[in-house]
Amino acid sequence: MSEIIQLHDKKFIKYIPSQEIDKAVSEVAEQLNRDYCSDPPLILVTLNGAIVFAADLLKQLQFSSVLSCIKLSSYKGTHATDTMKTLIGLNEDVSGKRVLIIEDIVDTGKTYQTLVDLLNEKGAKEIRIATLTLKPDAYNLDLPVHYVGIRIPNKFVVGRGLDYDGLGRNLNDIYQLVN
Repeated sequence: MSEIIQLHDKKFIKYIPSQEIDKAVSEVAEQLNRDYCSDPPLILVTLNGAIVFAADLLKQLQFSSVLSCIKLSSYKGTHATDTMKTLIGLNEDVSGKRVLIIEDIVDTGKTYQTLVDLLNEKGAKEIRIATLTLKPDAYNLDLPVHYVGIRIPNKFVVGRGLDYDGLGRNLNDIYQLVN
C-alpha cells in the first residue's frame, strides 16, 4: 500500500506501521493480564472506533470477562464538537463492578469524561481505561489514563479503527493528515 492515501477530500501519510501498533497492543494486554487476572472487569468497548483495538486486545487477554459496547459521538469531520451524542446506550448492570473502557483514541477526553460520569451514576466500583492512542497535548482532564498503547501528537489520524467520516478504519497502519 502507498505511503500516501486519500480518503474523501483529504490526504494522509503513513505514520505508525502495523508492527509498532501490534507491539503496543501486546504491551497493553500484558498490563491488563497482570492487573485483572484475579478480578476481571466488565469490558466496555466504545463503538465504532475501538472495535479493532478491542478485537486485537481481547485475543491476548488471559482472563474471562463480560463484554459490552456503547456508542457515543462528538466528532464531525476532523474536529471534535462540544456536543456528545449517545447513539447506543449502556445495556449492562455495572453496579458494584470493575469496568474497563476500551477506546481507540483519547484526545480532549470528552468521551472518557461522559463515560466516567455515566458509570459512576450507575454505581461502578472502579473505572479504568485502555486506549490505543493518546494525544497528551490535547488531553486536559484530571482523570488518569491507565493503559496507553501509543502517545501521538495532536494531529488527525486514521487507521486501525480510527476514521475520517467513516473511512479508514480498516487500514492496518495509522496514517496522519497531510496539511
